[in-house]
Amino acid sequence: MSSSIAHAIQTLEELLKGLDQAYWEANSLDRKDFFYDLISALHAELSELNKLSVQDHHLEYESVTEEFRAARPKLSRLRKLVDDFALRSTTAVRLENLINQTLVLMGRPSGLL
Repeated sequence: MSSSIAHAIQTLEELLKGLDQAYWEANSLDRKDFFYDLISALHAELSELNKLSVQDHHLEYESVTEEFRAARPKLSRLRKLVDDFALRSTTAVRLENLINQTLVLMGRPSGLL
């Protein structure tokens, strides 16, 4: 299943908000660094996607930056450890859902990770 660039932007922006919330809830520098790395990769990807013309937003999404593609293992790890990494239950549930959507966007069904 493919997604449009517009759908990808919406999903990635929501994930960015969820990661930002988890960053501020984190109680150690290691966790904050972990979240910050993912946030940086998302910023890079969204920055490139936002350079596209609005007329192109209906096209099929494909990951643009190497930094974001390299973040896939970290997203998978976070999905498995989300209850340990996100202190609030609502943040953990939101992140798990958004990470699953993002991994599907990146081209690999979330159940295979």
